[in-house]
Amino acid sequence: MGKLFVVPTPVGNLEDMTFRAIRVLKEVDLILAEDTRTSGVLLKHYEIKNALQSHHKFNEHKMVENVINRIMAGADVALISDAGTPAISDPGFLVVRECVRNNIEVECLPGATALIPAIVNSGLPNDRFCFEGFLPPKKGRQTRFKELADEPRTIIFYESPHRLVKTLTQFIEYVGEERQVSVSREISKMFNETIRGTLTEVVAHFTSSEPRGEIVVVLAGNQNKIKDKFKE
Repeated sequence: MGKLFVVPTPVGNLEDMTFRAIRVLKEVDLILAEDTRTSGVLLKHYEIKNALQSHHKFNEHKMVENVINRIMAGADVALISDAGTPAISDPGFLVVRECVRNNIEVECLPGATALIPAIVNSGLPNDRFCFEGFLPPKKGRQTRFKELADEPRTIIFYESPHRLVKTLTQFIEYVGEERQVSVSREISKMFNETIRGTLTEVVAHFTSSEPRGEIVVVLAGNQNKIKDKFKE
C-alpha cells in the first residue's frame, strides 16, 4: 500500500519551499494539485517532473475513490494546493478523511500557511486564537458576526479584497469601532504589508487605498469576556 503526503507550498515567495517538500514531490508517483497551471510554475522552478493531476473543490468528490484505489494499489501520492497547507480553507479534507477511513498512512509536512505569520505579525495576543477561514458570504453571516462579537480569543479569518471594507464595517456594528484589528496582505510577497489600528482606522485606510492581493484579518477578542471570566 502507498501513502498520502500532504505538502504545504509557499504562500508567495518560492524560497519558502522546504528541502523535504521538494524531495517528497520528486519521489512520489503522483501529485494532486488544486490548479495545475499555478503549481506548474512551482514545480518547474524546482525541476519536479512527476505526474500531475488536477484536484480541486469542483472535482474532488468524484476523484476521491480513484485516488484511494491508486494508493491502495501501491502508489505514493502528494497533495498540494495553490498556496499554503492543503485542507486549510482549500481542497484536501475529503481525500485525507477517506485515507484515514481506509487505514492509509497520511503524513502532513510542516510548512507555509498564511494565518500563522499574520497573527504573529499583528501584535495581538496569540497564545490562544480561533481560525474562521472564510466567513459566510450570505446565509448565516449575521449570526456568525453575533457569535464572534463575544469571542474572547483573537480571531483570524481570510477575506477577499473587494469585500474587506464591507466586512470590517460590519464588524464595527457588532464589536464597536475601537476594537483592534490587523490586516496583512500579500504575505511573503514583494508588496506585503500589514495595517494595524482600530477598526475605524483600518476601514479609513482601505477606503482611501484600495486593497489588493491575498488578505488575512486578525481581530482582537472581546476583552470584557475575559474580565467577566476572572470575576466568576
